[in-house]
Amino acid sequence: MSERIVTFKGMPLALAGNEIKAGDKAPDFSAVTNDMSPASLKDFAGKVLILCSVPSLDTPTCDLETRRFNQEAASLGADIQILTVSMDLPFAQARWCGAAGVTAVKTLSDHRLASFGQNYGVLIRDWRLLARAVFVVGKDGVVAHAQIVSEIANEPDYAAALTAAKALV
Repeated sequence: MSERIVTFKGMPLALAGNEIKAGDKAPDFSAVTNDMSPASLKDFAGKVLILCSVPSLDTPTCDLETRRFNQEAASLGADIQILTVSMDLPFAQARWCGAAGVTAVKTLSDHRLASFGQNYGVLIRDWRLLARAVFVVGKDGVVAHAQIVSEIANEPDYAAALTAAKALV
């Protein structure tokens, strides 16, 4: 397997884990909710998922992305759930969501095991942060859209993710 690289302001960063592509079965993961309870893929069964990974909610692009998906969630309906996963501690995620007014996007912390990062191939090996990526998973558990943003300071393709999610409802 060749090494997969993203950049941060032009600096190359290697990713750990297997690459996930459209058509793959979505891997399970073990994360933590803002109230410290466990969360995994199966907890969201029956929903179309937009899974976003970000380096940290306390950075400008991650803040912008999560707020944008929170606004978009209002028009998506109950069949689509947006999850944002980062290595931020659950307490920091809860604080950030409260300050930002983010209520429609559910944040999950991958800080304990880096399970999401490893299983979705977005763990930045040397930094132990997650790369910016968006995966859309259908109710059948199959990935319909996968984007790892090559320059993590850039925003993802919102329209592509939202179109893929809406097509699965």
